[in-house]
Amino acid sequence: MHRFTARGLAPACLAIAASFAASFACTAAAQGSGKIKVGFMLPYTGTYASLGNAIENGFRMYVQEQGGRLGGREIEYFKVDDESDPAKAPENASKLIKRDQVDVVVGTVHSGVQMGIVKVAKENNTLLIIPNAGVDEATGPLCGPNIFRSSFSNWQPGYAMGHVLAERGMKRVVTLTWKYAAGEQSVKGFKEAFEAKGGKVVKELSLPFPNVEFQALITEVASIKPDAVFVFFAGGGAVKFVKDWAAAGLKEKIPLYASGFLTDGTLEAQGAAAQGLETTLHYADGLANPRDQSFRLGYAKTYKLQPDVYAVQGYDAAQLLAAGASAVKGDMTRKAEVVKAMELTRVDSPRGSFTLSKAHNPVQDFYLRKVDGRENKVGGIAVKALADPARGCRI
Repeated sequence: MHRFTARGLAPACLAIAASFAASFACTAAAQGSGKIKVGFMLPYTGTYASLGNAIENGFRMYVQEQGGRLGGREIEYFKVDDESDPAKAPENASKLIKRDQVDVVVGTVHSGVQMGIVKVAKENNTLLIIPNAGVDEATGPLCGPNIFRSSFSNWQPGYAMGHVLAERGMKRVVTLTWKYAAGEQSVKGFKEAFEAKGGKVVKELSLPFPNVEFQALITEVASIKPDAVFVFFAGGGAVKFVKDWAAAGLKEKIPLYASGFLTDGTLEAQGAAAQGLETTLHYADGLANPRDQSFRLGYAKTYKLQPDVYAVQGYDAAQLLAAGASAVKGDMTRKAEVVKAMELTRVDSPRGSFTLSKAHNPVQDFYLRKVDGRENKVGGIAVKALADPARGCRI
């Protein structure tokens, strides 16, 4: 059941609302003829800075394609650097919601930070669109009618790769990740699919985020001699891990697999060390659909950059918001109607069209990709229309 409360009328309007005409005028003012306020809470510094910028770029590009308006209203942007610091998440989210009074928060990348944003958004009944962080709880135990995701759950890409390796007949795998929600839940998804088909995760290795001293763990992997290794790293840490792995001489000895964040937005920096790596993700280079072709061309023209999965997720976050805003002609106080429209929309995404689960997580194809030059080229569909189990969700 959706429990939403519209914002109250201004005191001045209540005082003069005795007549029908005055009441009508005040109601119109309360609904707002102004702008839709969008608050970006993203990492603009540190390991994930490039991811935050790509998300914002994608979001803004979609809005510009609509003439700078959604639901007939102009968009006003507010920004807070979340610094990838979970401890600062409640305070930073409150700045956007209470100080800036945004209609929607778009954030974030880091799963630990996301937990704080979700809690504040739920407490304040503020619409939240998650453009990256896959923390399972957001569309699991902490799900809510005002919580939406345009990206993935951590479980999904890991599960897809577990399915692939099991299908290839691999039996003994070591996992390696940062010890935080994104990594641990990605490994959990991988393990669930891999072991369901007879494989065995023989060792789970981790190190604190954002530590990038990988050498001791790489040495331990080499001593175990597994059939393969599954990892979760992203951003600057992913660049260093791939280079360290190749420098240790393991690139040709032990097959390395990962969720796609290992090689998305990082290939130029990884160079030759990344060539041939296979990953699973809900986006890939070389998708043969018109939406992706127009998106890539538009992004390259606008930002003089090639888009990645983060840009796609930002673009689709804007598409989700557009579905809600259009249904109410920009009147974001009609929250229940906004939510209903977002729930029912089919997003025409560059990744391929997708719908939302009851928990508001994308039900989407996951691709098997292989690094070739500076591209994560699509090699096929690892799992089609994969829905997160949303364990614990009670919407």
